[in-house]
Amino acid sequence: MRMRPLGDNNLQIAPVMLGGNVFGWTVDEATSFGILDAFVDRGFNAIDTADMYSRWVPGHEGGESETIIGAWLAQGGRRDRVVLATKVGMDMGGGKKGLKAAYIKESVESSLRRLRTDRIDLYQSHQDDESTPVEETLKAFDDLIQAGKVRYVGASNFTGSRLAQAMEAGPARYVTLQPKYNLHARQDYETDLAPVAAKYGLGVIPYSSLASGFLTGKYRTREDANGVPREGNVRKGFDGRGEKILQALAAVSASTGAAQATIALAWLLAQPNIAAPIASATSIGQLESLLAAGELELPAEHMTLLTEASSY
Repeated sequence: MRMRPLGDNNLQIAPVMLGGNVFGWTVDEATSFGILDAFVDRGFNAIDTADMYSRWVPGHEGGESETIIGAWLAQGGRRDRVVLATKVGMDMGGGKKGLKAAYIKESVESSLRRLRTDRIDLYQSHQDDESTPVEETLKAFDDLIQAGKVRYVGASNFTGSRLAQAMEAGPARYVTLQPKYNLHARQDYETDLAPVAAKYGLGVIPYSSLASGFLTGKYRTREDANGVPREGNVRKGFDGRGEKILQALAAVSASTGAAQATIALAWLLAQPNIAAPIASATSIGQLESLLAAGELELPAEHMTLLTEASSY
């Protein structure tokens, strides 16, 4: 398995990044530990989470995912084996949100405490905050880097113009971009963000890389998604393009023997500037289909079929 640079820096990551949004939500602590163990034991190393995971669950306050990952790290022997990424900026309740310097400095301490670590390898702006000058945000990030609490910083949920503005602002510099990008959601990233990522050499780590499970083939109709945790997102996939994409994935799966999830991730990995797609698993079986993408190189005819089926 070939490691990939995470942007223009010294971080090297395996070609699939484990999404931690399910930890403490649809996956309990014991199962989370098993998934994390299996992920690292297979030679993969990059784990993504956020301070607000999983605040959307009734009774949760945010920080549940970080807490579980921290408990796993506290077992010992793993911290130096992983590239640990988390985020700041989304609403944590009580007015706690945004990218102002004082809030970033407060939030990083909470994340470090929950994660039970002295450093965060990749600290990301979870979404843009147009009420705060980008210079203020990046100065706060630079202070954290100089203090050794953060190694690198990244951006998520920015427009291309705001991202380009941030890349010219300094003193800290984003090294990664985490956009929504998958076979079904292509246009916003490819037309607005991809040129900026290419210009500045950003390592791209797409989220929603399986479109909330739609691209796995698990759901054959809208009704199949009834009652699942991501019902709304899955049901959105069943439009004209979505049906064509599922047909193409099924055809490639029949030809290669690979799972549709594996194929969808492999397509992403073949796109320019992609370091690693982010994908979550609720079982070891699901995890295996994700990790297999790191070894799957789709032939040109399969890439063309998928690209044309998902054209916009």
